[in-house]
Amino acid sequence: MKRTLFIALLFTVVAGFVFADTQVGIVLPTKDEPRWIQDQTRFLDALKSAGFSAKVLFSQGDSAKEKANVEALISEKIKVLIICPQDGTAAAAAADLAHKAGVKVISYDRLIRDTTSVDYYVTFDSFMVGKAWGDYLNSKVPAGSKGNNLYLYAGAASDNNAFIFFEGAWSALQPKIADGTYIVRNSDKAVALKNKAKLTRDEEAQIIGQVTTNWNFNDAKNKAEANLTAAPKEAKGTVYICAPNDGTARAIADAFAADKDVKTYYITGQDAEIASIQYIIDGKQSMTVLKDVRTLVNDAINAAVAYMKGQTPPVTSYYNNGKKDVPAKPTAIVTVTKDNVKKEIVDSGYWPADKFTGLK
Repeated sequence: MKRTLFIALLFTVVAGFVFADTQVGIVLPTKDEPRWIQDQTRFLDALKSAGFSAKVLFSQGDSAKEKANVEALISEKIKVLIICPQDGTAAAAAADLAHKAGVKVISYDRLIRDTTSVDYYVTFDSFMVGKAWGDYLNSKVPAGSKGNNLYLYAGAASDNNAFIFFEGAWSALQPKIADGTYIVRNSDKAVALKNKAKLTRDEEAQIIGQVTTNWNFNDAKNKAEANLTAAPKEAKGTVYICAPNDGTARAIADAFAADKDVKTYYITGQDAEIASIQYIIDGKQSMTVLKDVRTLVNDAINAAVAYMKGQTPPVTSYYNNGKKDVPAKPTAIVTVTKDNVKKEIVDSGYWPADKFTGLK
């Protein structure tokens, strides 16, 4: 009798764990990029430590799957949805579903556009990321020189952040494009707009449409190779490359390094991926922007916890998504080069030293 009662009680406890509601639902764009696996790990570890149940689902580059993921999480009675949209505008439908179900919606890293159903935005200062690229490239140009070769690349046109990154980069690069310090070699739209310091979204879209990598390694490689094939010898030599993230930066760098007419290149990046930190140590990538995911994840979790407690998370800024000024807390960024890679990446505990070779 006691044994039967014990088994029954044990089953009840186990069933309670199996069928317990998920408190925080997290939807990330893809598991095929190291950045998002990194975010997944940090989310699950941090939420477990904080005593909250969570589930991470991936959209795999498909907005329909993203919406289905949100529906599945709503069915598990989530209280808060943290979502990094695959397509900022398409994700509005998923945010609306969550909002109607009484779920608080936190737009993570990328802004969900054209809906009032976004409660909070956790992000890095994307404008400053782009500006850091431009400032870095400008710092490598010999003083007073003219006609330096500039190649522009951008993220996906479906990602609102790609526009903000580009806007930041343009703010630093445009004055030097306008005065002839640079010649843009792979976008006639950028050349046509070179005298305009502040671009409209449509004008940005014209340039991004020509130089987009779609955040895809192969697309970036193919576009870089096509640009180099079309470029005359004088458009090579020393080149300055504005690349939108680490994955595309490595692909573009490999293409430029393989061209015998390219003698020196400077190339940007972001995310501080392990492979790109090794590229920086090896001299194959010039810089990356460290967006400390630990901080971003903590900001998202703190916001989620605040909502679950009926509180309001801290607000330091607002981002207009076309329908609403979304309250936000942008996180600071750090430029990482070979000169400070050990301090900012290893000494800070972001990545362990044993992930790299040749680190000094």
